[in-house]
Amino acid sequence: LHLSAVKLAELHSDLKIQEKDELSWKKLKAEGLDEDGEKEAKLRRNLNVIMTKYGMNGKKDSQLVDTNYIKDGTESDTLDDPRLEKLWSKAKTSGKFSDEELDKLWREFKHHKEKIREYNILLETVSRTEDIHKNVISPEENLVKEEILHNKHRELKEKLRSINQGFERLRKVSHQGYDTTSEFEEPRVIDLWDMAKSANFTEKELESFREELKHFEAKIEKHHHYQKQLEISHQKLKHVEETGDKDHLNRNKEKYAMLQEKTKELGYKVKKHLQDLSSRISQGLQHNEL
Repeated sequence: LHLSAVKLAELHSDLKIQEKDELSWKKLKAEGLDEDGEKEAKLRRNLNVIMTKYGMNGKKDSQLVDTNYIKDGTESDTLDDPRLEKLWSKAKTSGKFSDEELDKLWREFKHHKEKIREYNILLETVSRTEDIHKNVISPEENLVKEEILHNKHRELKEKLRSINQGFERLRKVSHQGYDTTSEFEEPRVIDLWDMAKSANFTEKELESFREELKHFEAKIEKHHHYQKQLEISHQKLKHVEETGDKDHLNRNKEKYAMLQEKTKELGYKVKKHLQDLSSRISQGLQHNEL
């Protein structure tokens, strides 16, 4: 796959969560609690996203190009959207951002690209489900399919709202620069906070959620730190391998293995925490629609 050390660690974390979710689903299925097949469909959707994200779906152009997370910096990927490319180009040449802020802004653009990719995969899934729905004859099956479609359309609506909010934020930041009074910096946390403010939370619940997001952002920053250290260690290991110094090589291998495990562990915790927070917001947004 030609994935960098960081991407391999991320793939490990994604697959670990997928495995855990599939084990939970098997227990539910054994108890007859997924009769409409919605949870199974969601698992397949998630696996499809993972395979697309890491270039494992057989399509040569689907894999993200950033195979070297640190060395190639912000020039190692394309955004696949003329509007995003235009905004990014404007931000780079505006002189309003430091190198560190440009790195942070690039992460926001990449996060937005991933949201669009996931939305398109879900949209394709909904289209296939609607095609199947047309061929359903049994009234009972019809009711089940309608419920599945309703859930999928609600999920599409939430993702599209998040994409629109995200694009407006990127447009604003690209033109004006970063607001020094901004509460959060990490793209995923900003998304969650914007959605939380639209959900059916009381003031007390919203304040509690704000505090949890602060802890979540700190966890993400720690994960970013280990990702960078892992990539540096990977580059150093390759250099030492060329020198042939066995003692030095063994020490670097040990450090690399330690960083790799820590990065995997933190990646899993971040993604699981993100799942839990997203689920809570989704429930609040659904309540708004009732």
